[in-house]
Amino acid sequence: MSISDKLRRGMTTASAEETETLAAEFAAELPPNTTLALHGDLGVGKTTFVRGLACGLGISGDVNSPTFSIYTLYRGARTLVHLDAYRLESSQEIDDLLLEDFLTTPYCLAIEWPEKIASWVPKTAVHLELGITPDERHTIRLRD
Repeated sequence: MSISDKLRRGMTTASAEETETLAAEFAAELPPNTTLALHGDLGVGKTTFVRGLACGLGISGDVNSPTFSIYTLYRGARTLVHLDAYRLESSQEIDDLLLEDFLTTPYCLAIEWPEKIASWVPKTAVHLELGITPDERHTIRLRD
């Protein structure tokens, strides 16, 4: 069973390392030009998931949340753009910050808080729902 099939059923991880390993395995299945929409509340592991994606895409170095810079570009065997839309309030900000260029992918684009820019997220985006259980394990499910 592929990692995508497992994620469609939903998976649970018990540590950041497990989440990163899962995301790295998932990255290996992603086509070159992919947009990922990462849904979930604060603290559910979206940036941890992106850290694993980066590893799986051959990117080394620190991967951190781009909340204040809005996006970070990482280069490795493949390029990853990590976009955090949390602070965006309107579609006009997408134009003002020239973010529209990142929404058409020649790379892997991972968007945290995609609901903030829902009208701009490509229809082909892969949607993942991240959550946390009462015992602080993390859940990850690929939406169909």
